[in-house]
Amino acid sequence: MAFWEIFSIIAVVALILEILLPSAFFLNFALAGFLTALLSLFVTSINALLIDFVILSLLSIWLIRPLLLRKKDSKKHLTGLDGKYIGRVAKVITDITKDSGAISIYEERWEARSLNGEDIPAGSDVKIVKNDSLILYVERV
Repeated sequence: MAFWEIFSIIAVVALILEILLPSAFFLNFALAGFLTALLSLFVTSINALLIDFVILSLLSIWLIRPLLLRKKDSKKHLTGLDGKYIGRVAKVITDITKDSGAISIYEERWEARSLNGEDIPAGSDVKIVKNDSLILYVERV
């Protein structure tokens, strides 16, 4: 079996492991395996290829993995109520207290409560801070 085949198999196995266990870790070995397989077309020493594989693996873990993890974390988007309402400004349609009140946002009526307990009169603008079930907690803008 040729060296390029061995390193290609290592890369494919690492790629399969990355698919099964998404951790942005085995992808580094897959990249190093493919690059070493390409290099093995020109270099015939197994020792040089193994050293190359180890160095490329360590470099990709050190340089590429932090980028992959940062990109992975940036994909966490807010969905549902948090994404659509939290942080948005709404109009008070009935006076808001700590126990009652309502706001209008996106032409929808929502029950609202004052987050800090202050009374907010109708017609005021408020910022939605959090939600608890179907009740939105707001603070004055």
